[in-house]
Amino acid sequence: MSTGALERGARAAARPDGGGLNRRQVHGVAACYFVASFAALGLPPYLTEILPALGDREGHWAGLLYVVPTVFSALGAPLWGRLADRFGRKRLLLRAQLGLTVSFLLAGAADSLPAFTAALVLQGFLGGTFAATNGYLGAALRGSDLSRALTLMQGSARASLVAAPVLVGALSPWLPPHRQYLLMAVLPLAAAVLLAFLPEPEPARPAGGGAAEQPAGPAPVRLLRLLYAFEFAFVFATVVSFPYLVALVEQRLPGVSGTVAGVLFALPHLVYLLTAGRVHHLFHQRPRTGLLASFALVGLGLAGHGAAHALPALVLARAVLGAGLTLGLVCLSVLAAAAAEGRAPGRMFGTLELVSKGGAVAAGAVAAVVNGAFGPTAPVLAGTAAAALAAVLVLLTRWSPR
Repeated sequence: MSTGALERGARAAARPDGGGLNRRQVHGVAACYFVASFAALGLPPYLTEILPALGDREGHWAGLLYVVPTVFSALGAPLWGRLADRFGRKRLLLRAQLGLTVSFLLAGAADSLPAFTAALVLQGFLGGTFAATNGYLGAALRGSDLSRALTLMQGSARASLVAAPVLVGALSPWLPPHRQYLLMAVLPLAAAVLLAFLPEPEPARPAGGGAAEQPAGPAPVRLLRLLYAFEFAFVFATVVSFPYLVALVEQRLPGVSGTVAGVLFALPHLVYLLTAGRVHHLFHQRPRTGLLASFALVGLGLAGHGAAHALPALVLARAVLGAGLTLGLVCLSVLAAAAAEGRAPGRMFGTLELVSKGGAVAAGAVAAVVNGAFGPTAPVLAGTAAAALAAVLVLLTRWSPR
């Protein structure tokens, strides 16, 4: 088999190019994304506690409102990406952080369900910090520098996903989750202040410190299409198991504590935090192999959820899923860095955000349907089927330049 677009892109992504940001600045960007994600990731699990005070006594609208920011983030991401390429990535990244600040203030002050819903719509449309952050990094970094930075951003997202719900729960006895939006608005505002001191990104330079390299032209369009296809498949296969995991755990382990259920939910993300750097080192030149292994492990881990009826078995299944999650996120970051060669990063990462959010929304919809029809085991089996299909597609796809 010829090396093809993915292998060529991977080698390009492995070049030791210098970047327009140093390591300390990249870590600063990651820290800003981490703190800005707290409310966005930590408060939605508490919607069933927030909505009764707004008139929805049974919390019937919680499922729909959970995905409202995701839907509008997906719709707005391509627009903001194109504007970033035109007016500056730093400006649009600051806009995203300030947009979150405004929307959190509105959500915390809302006293009715329509007002709260409008605030969530604005959170999605005005936010989009992940796409804005990746576009900012993509304008300054190339190759393995960029894929490592994207891997670090995913680590920030995983860390927020693990820590934020815990913090919100710890604050709840003193401040209701609804009003915590007001407190959390300080975080993206602080991130915006910190980002204001970072430079507008410049094109990456050769490691020797000479003049900027002339781009050899954009990476093949086929490579970009593969990135979008496997991003959608990966997000769908992994996210479809999230909404009803706690219900599945309670069904398999009657009387289990909420702490144990929370740890099981967080375990795959903890695996990512512990191993992503090493996985990037091992697979940044072999992303196709990593993607194939990723889908295989995700399918195996989700199938294990369906068969597990004891705590050790569930822990093992979650750990296997975590290994697949880590491989997939890292190798998709490598693929994104390769596809970004010679392209306007704002537009590309904005479209990638649209594809990713689309996969998440589709997963949530499918999970709701199959759970209602067949129970909480059905979503993990749907994820198993999706991962198996994606693995077959990786094997069958010809990685030719066009």
